[in-house]
Amino acid sequence: MIDAHTLQRARILVVGDVMLDRYWFGDVSRISPEAPVPVVKVGRNEERLGGAANVARNIAALGANCALLSVVGADEAGQALLRLLKAEKIDARLHEDASVATTIKLRVIGRQQQLLRIDFETPPSHEVLSAKLEEFERLVRDCDVVVLSDYGKGGLLHISRMIECARELGKPVLVDPKGDDYARYAGATLLTPNRAEFREVAGSWKNEEEFKAKAEALRRELKLDALLVTRSEEGMSLFRESKIEHAAAQAREVFDVSGAGDTVIATLAVALAAGADYAEAVRLANKAGGIVVGKLGTAVVTPAELFGQE
Repeated sequence: MIDAHTLQRARILVVGDVMLDRYWFGDVSRISPEAPVPVVKVGRNEERLGGAANVARNIAALGANCALLSVVGADEAGQALLRLLKAEKIDARLHEDASVATTIKLRVIGRQQQLLRIDFETPPSHEVLSAKLEEFERLVRDCDVVVLSDYGKGGLLHISRMIECARELGKPVLVDPKGDDYARYAGATLLTPNRAEFREVAGSWKNEEEFKAKAEALRRELKLDALLVTRSEEGMSLFRESKIEHAAAQAREVFDVSGAGDTVIATLAVALAAGADYAEAVRLANKAGGIVVGKLGTAVVTPAELFGQE
């Protein structure tokens, strides 16, 4: 059994697509006369770490050591991300690419409900990504676990080489996947698709046995040590060689699922780096996911919350 103190020894390297989450909170009291849409009178705003940066934030919140490698634009949003990362005591290695804009997700919130989201994004250049790969090959030697957080924004062009490099050094690689082509994740230690993402790759299923068969087939095809499918109200299912384990969903009111996948993979990484086996790591990740969906926006789980009611 691991505890809050054990987590502090874990060293995690996160690589992936970072973004700045901006929230505009306001009151909604009328409908616009110009179009049938609510009028939001903004009263306050917040900036939070998003994407791979939110994974890093979750790792740091658990007390572990975290380095983050990514690409941002040479702009105000990129500086805001760097400032937020430093405040969370994350070792941020952000490569600037003057040809792109830092990814921003702007959410408008009224009466505690998300009314609108506006995205700003540009894929980074090949030159910057090549430089990032070179730094990855240096940083990976000093970590216990690697997390590759793929949000489909172009920051993980060299993901196959990263997996190969880390595995050659004996470092476990956890991947939060995106899209319908998982071939580039082949050889990773663990993949964590949610139910919808898994269906996009494996196709639909009619019953539990068919679901299990598809999951095990994907695990074998990609030569993964393990495949964890997060299934919302159906909990989580972990597939390993000749073994399937299931964790039931945590019974609680779901307030906001934003960033829940980030919390799950962050908790898995920290637990495994701290010496937990798969069963214990999944149990803790399942609990963390249940806690974070009860909070608004991209939130984190603390060690006190994770271990307070074991």
